[in-house]
Amino acid sequence: MRFNLKQLEAFVWVADLQSFRRAAERLNTTQPNISARIAGLEQALGTTLMTRDAGSVRLTGKGQDLLTHARRVLDATDALVAAADQKSLIEGTLRLGVTEMIVHTWLRAYLRQLKQVYPRLSVELTVDFSVNLEKGLAERSLDLALQNEPFSRLATGQIEIGAYELIWVASPDVVPEDTLTIEALAAQPILTHARDTRLYEEVAAYFAARRDLSPCLVPSTNLAACQTMSVDGMGVAILPAAMVAQDIQTGALKQIDHAWTPEPLHFFARYDAERAPRLVADAAAIAVQVAQDFDQQS
Repeated sequence: MRFNLKQLEAFVWVADLQSFRRAAERLNTTQPNISARIAGLEQALGTTLMTRDAGSVRLTGKGQDLLTHARRVLDATDALVAAADQKSLIEGTLRLGVTEMIVHTWLRAYLRQLKQVYPRLSVELTVDFSVNLEKGLAERSLDLALQNEPFSRLATGQIEIGAYELIWVASPDVVPEDTLTIEALAAQPILTHARDTRLYEEVAAYFAARRDLSPCLVPSTNLAACQTMSVDGMGVAILPAAMVAQDIQTGALKQIDHAWTPEPLHFFARYDAERAPRLVADAAAIAVQVAQDFDQQS
């Protein structure tokens, strides 16, 4: 009896996720199908690859030995498709995680480019804080994260996307001045990112250094909400310049000069280079190129 690529794929994902259920979800099939594929592979190879005990999955010694070879076969298959320049043959799901800043800048162009290169690839999109995307990468619920620093976990695949400047903005009707002192800034509601984000912590620390000031910080889990609130005159916001470029151009917002701004947001495309399929690395490289094109056009 011969084995097939679907059986090898099931074996690798069950081993990585340590769960038949999660492997089934990852491969868009049912748990009985995954079990049947593993059983078929074991029968073809004449060995037991893994055992299940109280819901956990453990590889046997032979399973550990063969896992590396299974990865190589799948990698070789990806290489064959790439060498033939037939990316249209690749199908499946890319679980992509992005932060909100990317959603409001170049995500649309990126998804269009992905569709052009991989027409049969589906994208499952997660928009979340960078810290949560990092957790998703570690748990392998995400294949690729386009996220900003800081990171608490290492990623074996990491490509720098670029740095995005943060600026102070406000409605011209509320703040007609071009420059604000820290005292004038603190007199306005400060619209910023959610608590426990790097941006909020930097802003809070900046004003905390002046004990004589009592600014009203208005955190939001949605940067687009901060943008809308600032257009509506509800405060001064600190936002990525790329997000508000159009509002500044139309005059809905104006940039406020101030002596201090938070550090730029440094973005990276991050993935598991040791276990991810070749298309994930390709998708990361495409993200970098699309981001560069966006910066040049802005």
